[in-house]
Amino acid sequence: MTHPTDPKMQSCIDACNRCRQTCLHEAMTHCLESGGKHISPDHMRLMLNCAEICQTSTNFMLSNSTLSSQLCGVCAEACEACAKSCEQLDGMEECAKACRECAESCRQMAGSYAKQATGAQERVPADEL
Repeated sequence: MTHPTDPKMQSCIDACNRCRQTCLHEAMTHCLESGGKHISPDHMRLMLNCAEICQTSTNFMLSNSTLSSQLCGVCAEACEACAKSCEQLDGMEECAKACRECAESCRQMAGSYAKQATGAQERVPADEL
């Protein structure tokens, strides 16, 4: 059974899924096999946290959670931090790219949700407040 999803939201879900898969795969293969700075605690934490927040953001969007805006904003920050960390290391270009694309998509979704919430508040008749 499929559910209609806003194309912008579906694009963000897809970006989050790509980022999650890429971060998890690169952390568990490329980074562990490369060693050195690739397995520094800060870098590994960022990669695993990025993968986790991407999964959680996807879940929140799919459930139409009222907290999706805030979570997408946090996801964008985590993805940016992960991209910066990956850019400092050899062979992490694909991960950095997936993180940057996800961050951009999440920023757009966070802004979209915020506009919807503001618009919904403005349309409420005064006698119902």
